[in-house]
Amino acid sequence: MAKGKKHNLNWIKQTLDLKPDHKWQSQPGYKIFVAGRGAVRLDVPADWLFEPDEKSFKFLDGKPPDDDCRLEVSFNLLPPNDWSGFPLANALKKIVKKESRNVVETGEIITIQRQTMRIVWTQIQFMDTQENRPAYSRIAIGLGSNVQCLITLDYWVDDAERLTPVWDEVLRSLTLGLFISDPTTGNALPD
Repeated sequence: MAKGKKHNLNWIKQTLDLKPDHKWQSQPGYKIFVAGRGAVRLDVPADWLFEPDEKSFKFLDGKPPDDDCRLEVSFNLLPPNDWSGFPLANALKKIVKKESRNVVETGEIITIQRQTMRIVWTQIQFMDTQENRPAYSRIAIGLGSNVQCLITLDYWVDDAERLTPVWDEVLRSLTLGLFISDPTTGNALPD
């Protein structure tokens, strides 16, 4: 992974009333998650629970132990640089190679190129030893606007039909480094 400043996750959760002319938009059934004043922005299912962790942000589809999946997001702020040549696919291969779960199958690496960012992701299938059930983990690295993020979605194989569209929406809505001046309007800071 690219070396950068680890984001300090001593965060303060705030709920703000949006102004009538706000610019925030998400797909029906989703809510917007923003970290680091816009370092990372993505949409998550509206009814999922937010659970902060020391080094990441987690979203669950139910209160543990009744949850069936976990979406986890972390990010690094990178020094200003041209990161276009950074080997994201190799970084993802290293992450998968270090996987400690009982991996049964590893999928191909998929690359998504956007104007200001690149995303690589793959899927592994593993056997959950506690539940003795097959599960998937989708792993993505995004890099753009001097921000690098890591996103994972772990879920049971039985739930693939329900959760594949969630993954697709997370990646579709992912924005990096669009810092927000006023969270009640969604207006970006001027360059």
